[in-house]
Amino acid sequence: MSNLLVALFAMGLIVLLSAQDWQRSVKAVLVLVVLEGALRKWVLPQASQLIYFLKDFVLIGAYLRYFLLSPVQTRIFTQKPFILILVGCMAVWGGVQVFNPSLGSPVIGLFGFKSYFLYVPLVWLVPQMFSTEEKLYQFIRNYLLLLIPVCILAIAQFFSPPTSPLNVYAWGEDGPAVVSSGLGTVRVTGTFSYLTGYATYLLTCLCLLLPVVSRPQPPLWQVLALTEGGLIAVTSFMTGSRGLVLGSVLLIAGYGLLLALTSFSNFSSSARKLVLPGIVSFLAVSQGGRLAFESFWSRVESANDSIAARILSPFTEPFSNFALKGLDGYGLGSTFQANVIIRQVFQLPPGEVIPVYFENEMGRIGLEIGPIGFFLWYGLRIVLLFTLFKVFLQLTHPFLRQLALSIFVYQGVTFIAQMVYNHTANVYHWFFYGFIFLLPYLERVDHWQRAQQPNFLYAQPTHLSSTPHQ
Repeated sequence: MSNLLVALFAMGLIVLLSAQDWQRSVKAVLVLVVLEGALRKWVLPQASQLIYFLKDFVLIGAYLRYFLLSPVQTRIFTQKPFILILVGCMAVWGGVQVFNPSLGSPVIGLFGFKSYFLYVPLVWLVPQMFSTEEKLYQFIRNYLLLLIPVCILAIAQFFSPPTSPLNVYAWGEDGPAVVSSGLGTVRVTGTFSYLTGYATYLLTCLCLLLPVVSRPQPPLWQVLALTEGGLIAVTSFMTGSRGLVLGSVLLIAGYGLLLALTSFSNFSSSARKLVLPGIVSFLAVSQGGRLAFESFWSRVESANDSIAARILSPFTEPFSNFALKGLDGYGLGSTFQANVIIRQVFQLPPGEVIPVYFENEMGRIGLEIGPIGFFLWYGLRIVLLFTLFKVFLQLTHPFLRQLALSIFVYQGVTFIAQMVYNHTANVYHWFFYGFIFLLPYLERVDHWQRAQQPNFLYAQPTHLSSTPHQ
């Protein structure tokens, strides 16, 4: 009982502190996503499960501040109401599935509801976090600095034996053994609890780095960006993740191709700036990261499944899974990997056994919420994806336009990847969806600032209307 009271007090204190400044709290969540695994593995392994939910309580505090204590006129729900309607329909269906009898207890459904919907409000908070393009750029630039120590740690893990204290997962000795890649090397995780989180982080950083490298920067920051690109290239092979390497190739290729088709002048300018980073990354992999590449290629050659089958199976599994429950599903959260622990902690009855193997995200969504929820969920994500593309086509400012393009391609490349139960990807995806509202606003701000300069000469300042900032 005393431990429970201490935990409740700590959670309440975190929510209270987070509610003081919601913008700072959202930024803290993005940092916690990177450092959470280190806290769970090395700092407080005995509190691993509580630390897993730390960022969630920080976000709850930010939401309380924003939705309950912020002026109503600063919110932007009236923009693109169709997205809000789809989110509302999905939330209603998800609320019904929380009480699905197949779960055995609605407690499991509540954890599932958290996984689906807790990060969705970021779509409306993100547009009010940055008032100018320069502030957004500075945040991205500074956030990418985290990549350097994280990748250095990953390199140290790669050259350490599997029994090293550096190579542990979040569950410690009671968890699964560290996964080995080809040539007996470990598959690195950096500061993350598992390699999936680190692979997600690397692809996200690559998404942010592409437009940053193309932007004019001071020499120091350009060198740092080149360093970050080389570290992404080297440690991507150290993860042994074929999905990460293929996703990186598709991200770069899709970004370059769409930029060339829509604005060849911007493409040629960006290409010239990306030649040097490309050469540096190639040399880093071919020379300093030769063992990493050889280890990765050894794993590729020894893999039992094909990449084509892994890409196609997510599109076929949901329809075969629909036959198990008809229009219904097994309930929100029924495939959550931590259900065994949750049932033990809360002494919950067992739920209905799912008779098929599940791993792919789309197949799991089909199992949990049935065909109705499945098409609502992926319909929402398709609408968000094409809205991002529309934003990209409408923007004219080079950095904002290239950032919108990079995020669009990232969302497309990772569309079939794990998101709901990959909390790292979950945070990043909904944070990026907020750029649908943020980037057009920042371009309007830039236009307004340019208009102000001549007007101030004649003492006739103009006003910027229809913005989330007052």
